[in-house]
Amino acid sequence: MQPIELNSPELYINRELSLLEFNARVLAQALDDSLPLLERLNYLCISCSNLDEFYEVRVASLLQMAEMDANVISPDGLTINEQLDRLSVKAHDLVAEQYRVLNEVLIPRLEADHIRFLRRDRWSASQKAWLEKYFNEELLPILTPVGLDSAHPFPRILNKSLNFIISLTGKDAFGRNSGRAVLQAPRALPRIVQLPPADTDSGPHDFVFLSSIIHAFVNDLFNGMTVKGCYQFRVTRNSDFFVDDDAIDDLMLAVEGELAMRNYGDEVRLEIDANCPEETVNFLMARFDLTADRLFLANGPVNLSRIQAIYSLIERPELKFPPFKPSVPSAFGRNKDFFASIRKQDVLLHHPYESFTPVVDFIKQAAADPDVLAIKQTLYRTGVDSPIVAALIKGARAGKEVTVVIELRARFDEKDNIGLAAKLQEAGAHVVYGVVGYKTHAKMCMVLRKENNTLRNYVHLGTGNYHPKTARLYTDYGLFTCDKELAEDVRRVFMQLTSLGKVSKLNKLLQSPFTLHPGLMKMIEKEIDQAKKGKSAKIIIKVNAVVEEQAIRALYRASQAGVEIKMIVRGMCCLKPGVPGVSENIEVRSIVGRFLEHTRIYAFYNGGDWAVYASSADLMNRNMFRRVEVCFPIGDRKNIDRILADLEGYLSDTAQAWLLQSDGQYRRAERGEQAAYQVQTELLKAFCG
Repeated sequence: MQPIELNSPELYINRELSLLEFNARVLAQALDDSLPLLERLNYLCISCSNLDEFYEVRVASLLQMAEMDANVISPDGLTINEQLDRLSVKAHDLVAEQYRVLNEVLIPRLEADHIRFLRRDRWSASQKAWLEKYFNEELLPILTPVGLDSAHPFPRILNKSLNFIISLTGKDAFGRNSGRAVLQAPRALPRIVQLPPADTDSGPHDFVFLSSIIHAFVNDLFNGMTVKGCYQFRVTRNSDFFVDDDAIDDLMLAVEGELAMRNYGDEVRLEIDANCPEETVNFLMARFDLTADRLFLANGPVNLSRIQAIYSLIERPELKFPPFKPSVPSAFGRNKDFFASIRKQDVLLHHPYESFTPVVDFIKQAAADPDVLAIKQTLYRTGVDSPIVAALIKGARAGKEVTVVIELRARFDEKDNIGLAAKLQEAGAHVVYGVVGYKTHAKMCMVLRKENNTLRNYVHLGTGNYHPKTARLYTDYGLFTCDKELAEDVRRVFMQLTSLGKVSKLNKLLQSPFTLHPGLMKMIEKEIDQAKKGKSAKIIIKVNAVVEEQAIRALYRASQAGVEIKMIVRGMCCLKPGVPGVSENIEVRSIVGRFLEHTRIYAFYNGGDWAVYASSADLMNRNMFRRVEVCFPIGDRKNIDRILADLEGYLSDTAQAWLLQSDGQYRRAERGEQAAYQVQTELLKAFCG
């Protein structure tokens, strides 16, 4: 029998199709009757914004690659054009399902709960009068329709903006009429307008789409002419940008320059009202140089994600997830001296079940402590009004040596990060942008403190961003420690990021692009050796994505050797489990729930003495080879046992788990006769009461 080639295309799932599969799982949450109704609407909106980003980044990237070399073959054996064809079919199916879920499932359910989206044909006389007044006072002064002719060329259309193509008859005051006009809805306008509940014909939560209001009163924009048709449309553009690190002197200026062009990148998708006449559709497709595979007909608003706005407008607790209060670890409960607590023991936090506040307060205390000499911090995404940035500014103004490695190229956060960098520099902090050619994605904070005439480093390492808001929505681990070897490793990594020199040898940390990938491969090989000797061998991996081919082949070889492999992969997974002779011993599951699963854990049985690592890195080429990442060991036995118990909970989930099949499809985990086990709910009970 010939050995199986582990690089055979049949053993790999296409990464882009896998990403769309994840989005389908998100959309499936909108159909889950066990979830609160407004949360189900949120899942629909999230699936739409995810698809926007998919076209802005992933499809745009494939189109650019096709222009350079259309013959490139993906690991699963597809050319770029074959990938684009399959993605188009899947994306169109997904969009059709989004509108079906909205129109046939959610809108009727919402109406049953007295939340209504009123179409024009359902407006009462009093509602129409109120909306006409709203149009004349709030919309008409700001709207600027453009009649298309030689003096008024087709306007530049902003990325993902709401627009209308309007068909006209008649002549204006100058005797002109090309038959068409374009109206762009300013982004400052709300996409959903709430009717006043005091109106006798209105319910407590009645809403009208901005597009419906404009449709109803569009004639008022063209005095003396007749509007034959008004159809909404939206264009999605390439929003990824490229900065040539070798050809620039100032990264901030280069990123600012690219940001200015993001709204006008190449067109990659056109969404248009499903009722739009074919002639008008063809006109727009020709105008944007798009083919039918990138045309989407919308049976409703062209931007469903904007419906999410009603969530904050409706005070109906019974239609939302119940609130929770994250707990604070006993190590930090009463003792406000973070340094004393960390000296006693390593402290592990599991967000959002445990509060992110200790992380913020740790940096605040460091900024105010007269014995603290220096603070070093990485920032990838942190939010506009970040309390962490405020603390760093306070520390810099107090005369402490504050160094911040801020990643300007964190996609879609570039503008915010540029602003934060400027604020930090104004306060006297040292701000650097990492290493040329590599994004800094590591999550590290280090505080240097003078104690009894000696210097001690305290560090925080995490799997997620230093962002208090997302820390309530994403699951992540964070570790506080003053372990000398680990702290020295962190210091050396910071030195690499801010200075120049050879790669420093690290004691405990694994770091990409140098030791992380080889280190993980070495631990997989160790489990393979154990299995070949007839000993127990196990691997548990929890990440956001599994794409990197060398790692996949190593896991296939581990499965062939008899290693038991359990994987919890939220999004993309190119590995095929359950393939005879290759991956029978691999199980892959995805958890989609209230919180976005974001923790990255690599756990190896290690002969019974589990080696557990947490990381900022997924099993992706970019994380392993094109980013600065850290992977840190969990040293305390209690913390190791705690993480293993958490992983066991994820592997036991029967409520929110989806199991990956060898054909690339996902199926819900079987619940059996017992009540479904939901790991996120159980963790909330355990930590938040």
